[in-house]
Amino acid sequence: MKNTKYFIIFFVSAFFSCRKQEYNSNNLEKNMKNITLDVSSSKLNFNFYPSSTSNEIINHEFFSLSYVEKYEQAEWVAYELKSDMIRSSKFKRPFFIEDPLVKTNSADWRNYKKSGFDKGHLCPAADMKFSKKAFEDTFFTSNISPQKHNFNDGIWNTLEDKVRYWAGKYGSIYVVTGGVLNDELTYIGKEEVAVPKFFYKALLDNSRGEFKMIAFLVPSEKSDKPLYDFVISVDDLEKITGIDFYPNLPNDIETRLEKKSDYKDWGF
Repeated sequence: MKNTKYFIIFFVSAFFSCRKQEYNSNNLEKNMKNITLDVSSSKLNFNFYPSSTSNEIINHEFFSLSYVEKYEQAEWVAYELKSDMIRSSKFKRPFFIEDPLVKTNSADWRNYKKSGFDKGHLCPAADMKFSKKAFEDTFFTSNISPQKHNFNDGIWNTLEDKVRYWAGKYGSIYVVTGGVLNDELTYIGKEEVAVPKFFYKALLDNSRGEFKMIAFLVPSEKSDKPLYDFVISVDDLEKITGIDFYPNLPNDIETRLEKKSDYKDWGF
């Protein structure tokens, strides 16, 4: 009888021990599934700045830039454009002023006077209408570059509108933009502001947990061509500009995306 009692106790103990292990195993498997889901659905936060050839990076509240004194303008302006930033506020357009954060002083707006070129925004004022300060910061002369009016008001404006459309569609988009700077350019004004022959945008989206990238290189002239005619690979854009775009992406992702010039994923 005593042996039977011990056997029953052992059997019950073993039964509940197995059930406990099964419960823990099931919970562990369930938790691992949850962890996997959490990782795959999360956005990767990273420093999206390109490389800087001048090492003079200026950080404003909602955009940053790499200023090149030699050309009296930024080689790139970078920012994240979110869907809730896109507004139609009617702020009063301010005067262009020098950027107080540029140690070498950004070019005076008078260099553009009677030059035949617009003071073309790199980070568009229309992208920053959610805040009066953000809007006014786009009128620092560090954020402008000489552009022909029929380019600035034409194909370039069309591309800026498309970027805002994508930001609204995807919720958030990383933007890097600027003029192609080199020693073969002409100059305007007493401070010799370089006049780029081409302007570019390099865009990155991660709204669905998977990165996609697209780049544009547009001649600074009037054009009626569709935007996809100006799509190039980021690899090619890097060779033209000497700038490394999105260098802080994981190497395998950066290498794969930069070779692509396919625009079908972007829904033109």
